[in-house]
Amino acid sequence: MTRLFIQLLLVSSLALPVTAQETTTDMESWNYPYTVHHLSVNDSIDLAYVDEGEGPTLLFIHGLGSNLQAWQKNIEQLKADYRCIAIDLPGYGKSGRGDLPYGMSFFADQVLAFMDSLELKDVGLVGHSMGGQIAIHIALRNDPKVKQLALMAPAGFEQFSEAEHQWFATYVRPEFIQATTEPQIVRNFEANFFAMPEDARFMIEDRLEMRADEDAYTAYCQMIPHCVMGMLKEPVYEQLGQLQLPVMVVYGADDALIPNRILHPTLSTETVATEATALIPGAELHLLDEAGHFVQWEQAEAVNELLLSFFRSK
Repeated sequence: MTRLFIQLLLVSSLALPVTAQETTTDMESWNYPYTVHHLSVNDSIDLAYVDEGEGPTLLFIHGLGSNLQAWQKNIEQLKADYRCIAIDLPGYGKSGRGDLPYGMSFFADQVLAFMDSLELKDVGLVGHSMGGQIAIHIALRNDPKVKQLALMAPAGFEQFSEAEHQWFATYVRPEFIQATTEPQIVRNFEANFFAMPEDARFMIEDRLEMRADEDAYTAYCQMIPHCVMGMLKEPVYEQLGQLQLPVMVVYGADDALIPNRILHPTLSTETVATEATALIPGAELHLLDEAGHFVQWEQAEAVNELLLSFFRSK
């Protein structure tokens, strides 16, 4: 049961020296919905991104094991009023991979360098899951480029003890991830949803295609544990009260991944979301019914309405 739960978690860092990138993931056959651009930041890190629409800028940061396609249902509507930019984090999707730290501060550094390179201003950050925790790290730096923060099922709202850190270190290892069978991969993705829609099945197909590429999949399986430990080693819960910008939080009421059902069986998603949001001055919280961890996909229309209302009012 424990191993199965870890596999479910991996579909929603230990410090390593940063070196030049070895290669790129470059999954060319993945059919991204918009034209993909590339930008090199900090001399060696290649970031893939899409850039659609005109108006105030929204920057979307995906979660653990995902990529920028996670936002296509949101971009498609919001691009009528906003410039919508979504990135593949280093090591993910069509961005470069290599011997990188893959921690929260590292990701935050690359996103801020990306924003500087494009000379973005007055940005609304939108982060999902791990991308939400990264977005919080960025917002805590009080960078004037960032004006608002929208968090979709953010990681970092659930607290873990040191003993629980060790539990993750024991079970979230590359060999466990690499041993995941095709049926398990399908079940893992389905666990992200209240009821996985057919238009999200491409996520499974993309993962299976990556799995067939030995080099790409090995790099992915080695990266994921660093991301998980990075979230644990750089928590944000105690700093939530320091956020000094407008914040909106959205969770699916039927999120099966937050909280951790093995370590925290008596906690509910509502409890985790409510207690953490209450620490953020002036933050608003929305719990959407019939939505799992991938709330921005499963309830895209409702999420888009909330985003439009939030960004227009601030």
